Amino acid sequence: MWLYTVAVLALASLSSACTPSVTAVSGTHAPASFCAGDLIFSDDFNEFDLEKWQHENTLAGGGNWEFQYYNNNRTNSFTNNGLLYIRPSLTEDQFGSAFMTSGRLNIEGGAPADRCTNPQWWGCERTGSPTNILNPIKSARLRTVDSFSFRYGTVEVRAKMPAGDWLWPAIWLMPAFNVYGTWPASGEIDLVESRGNRNMLFNGVHIGTQETGSTLHYGPYPDLNGWERAHWLRRNTAGYDSQFHRYQVIWTPDLIRFSIDDVELGRVMPGNGGFWDFGGFNSNPNIENPWRFGSKMAPFDQKFYIIMNVAVGGTNGFFPDGVTNPTPKPWLNGSPTAATDFWNGRTNWLPTWRLDQNDGQDASLQVDYVRVWAI
Repeated sequence: MWLYTVAVLALASLSSACTPSVTAVSGTHAPASFCAGDLIFSDDFNEFDLEKWQHENTLAGGGNWEFQYYNNNRTNSFTNNGLLYIRPSLTEDQFGSAFMTSGRLNIEGGAPADRCTNPQWWGCERTGSPTNILNPIKSARLRTVDSFSFRYGTVEVRAKMPAGDWLWPAIWLMPAFNVYGTWPASGEIDLVESRGNRNMLFNGVHIGTQETGSTLHYGPYPDLNGWERAHWLRRNTAGYDSQFHRYQVIWTPDLIRFSIDDVELGRVMPGNGGFWDFGGFNSNPNIENPWRFGSKMAPFDQKFYIIMNVAVGGTNGFFPDGVTNPTPKPWLNGSPTAATDFWNGRTNWLPTWRLDQNDGQDASLQVDYVRVWAI
């Protein structure tokens, strides 16, 4: 009887040690219960768990007229020896060179996993022409949109950035339900973005593999986005493609703080006026505050899911015109034939990807693990 009483008291003590968490979760892989500090989502990529990670399947170009076609194919996304690889490849390898300038590509499939995920910007079907070729690159974008979303927590992703001209890797979070409206009203949290060029300068500054950035996007409309007030860069002369780093964000009801390898990159701690005041939108009396009924962290007081991808090029200015690169940038951001111009320059940029070496690992975003803890 005495031993039974001791055991009951011990269990009660353990139970009472659970500190309630302000974190909220949803999705097929969200835990039913947890305490503050608990690991609530993780993947060490010992296998490719497609219940955790859903592929995007679209030609849409990410809203930036990027040059890739996202699909579910083990050429472009796979795990090996405990690492996830997101690897670009050439569309013509599958369809042939003539198809690029004359073929019709419809990516809408009948199986649930093969459905087109974004029809915007001719995302489900395109026809190539000599001046407007089909997306010349195949790649992958993985997300936890069905399996896991969360509000508030600590995220850590150990990853190595890819190298190769005009590659654009990203690990980021997007809102699960767009509670405050369409982008950017419901926010975007960019844990890390980089560029694959090994020797690219802009205004004398290396903005390729030696630079990574973390950013918040927020605003009432796409042309009113306060990202420049919540954007931080860090440079590493060794290049973020040379070794793995831990990309981190702490997200609480009071702040969002980005770090790399436990060294803080930047933080936002909005006051009572929230992101409306922080973004400087309060100077325009004719625009309604979409977050006026939310907390001071709105729009970052709702659930977000995780995304990882490798994009290529695009015309939104992430690759500025006028950069200095060992071989010139092959397209202008204002060109109506940007994808064709990019493709026509492949004799210069394709060798930098080294796809024929070591299964293209240099050009791959390599992810060791993804972990999320409750706070």
